[in-house]
Amino acid sequence: MIANLQDTVLLNNGVRMPGFGLGVFKVADGDWVIQSVKAALRNGYRSIDTAAIYGNEEGVGKAIKASGIPREQLFVTSKVWNGDQGYDSTLKAFETSLRKLDMDYLDLYLIHWPVKAHYLDTWRALLRLYEEKRVRAIGVSNFHIHHLKNILEMSDVVPAVDQVELHPLLNQKELRDFCRENSIQIEAWSPIMKGNLELPLLLELSKKYGRTPAQVVLRWHVQHGIVVIPKSVHEHRIRENALVFDFTLSDEDMAAIDALNVNKRFGPDPDDFNF
Repeated sequence: MIANLQDTVLLNNGVRMPGFGLGVFKVADGDWVIQSVKAALRNGYRSIDTAAIYGNEEGVGKAIKASGIPREQLFVTSKVWNGDQGYDSTLKAFETSLRKLDMDYLDLYLIHWPVKAHYLDTWRALLRLYEEKRVRAIGVSNFHIHHLKNILEMSDVVPAVDQVELHPLLNQKELRDFCRENSIQIEAWSPIMKGNLELPLLLELSKKYGRTPAQVVLRWHVQHGIVVIPKSVHEHRIRENALVFDFTLSDEDMAAIDALNVNKRFGPDPDDFNF
């Protein structure tokens, strides 16, 4: 369990990844994303998660350059989009992302969604990038257990990360167990349910611990060993989200939050996504 904002988890290839980062999904390129990333870095964040489809890689790169923080002290993730999947097109998409970010390498590169006809070829491209040391770790996003099994059957390299929608209403217990058994780190997108936090239990625990419902939920993730990348464009919220390392949820309260699961998705199901 990570103990502070810059603490890390150990990935299956020996690379260390911050357990808490900033996501920039739907943050407009230019000043919005630049200020968001600058605020996160200023407040101690060292992990930034973007993707080609977000359209803001250039802004992320500019903010990182402007921060003055040495590149090796940061952990930068991007993802190959569905329309670019396939072997050769993935390699080209990676070069485009690197150019936009103005970086020499990525810390983590993910397959954004399991496009049925292409994700195995896409994985082969990621293997090449990994072997060439263009990226320090490779993984997947939005992969169910059956997708992961297909990757494990064709590759000696186990994905370092599976980034999925995960929160108290969709706690992904079966997937988390599978990933733990196979040394795949689970990472949550939409960890605070897109702000849908007005649940009686969360409001009750918010009062009990003197924290916001978002902080209670983020602490739940931390105690489960889940890497989180909450998104915000407001510095006070970016700072507030990270104030989860000086309190502990009781075992009973953790179990109560676990029991909120109803397999509710705020995003698409990977098996039904319209690719």
